[in-house]
Amino acid sequence: MPDQLTYDYAIVRVVPKVEREEFVNVGAIVSCPAKKFLEARIELNEQRLLALDPTLDVELIRNYLAAIPIICAGGGQAGAIGQLPQRERFHWLVAPRSTIIQTSRVHTGLCQNLPAVLEHLLDSMVRPCRPKLQV
Repeated sequence: MPDQLTYDYAIVRVVPKVEREEFVNVGAIVSCPAKKFLEARIELNEQRLLALDPTLDVELIRNYLAAIPIICAGGGQAGAIGQLPQRERFHWLVAPRSTIIQTSRVHTGLCQNLPAVLEHLLDSMVRPCRPKLQV
């Protein structure tokens, strides 16, 4: 069996009204320092979000969410935060906040394929459940 990689992840959430504590999962961030891997994927389901709060400025939320993968990639396009070392960028992204964009607690796992982990997190935590077909 190939070596297992230790990774950390957090789920990205949109919390329309922080005082109500309702949220929609909209993405995932995965970090593996051993492989110098830091990546986020965002999939905003606007219909689910607007079901919680039809008054939301979805365009503004889309813009804020778009910054997360850019910060993961680092570099000048990510501003001052993009200049931080990769692990510090991860910790900055997952720091607790009481704003409309939040993340879950950080969780740890083992895997052999980091992109597959990111896809699995989107399937299991972000994308709407699909009904099971009966045969």
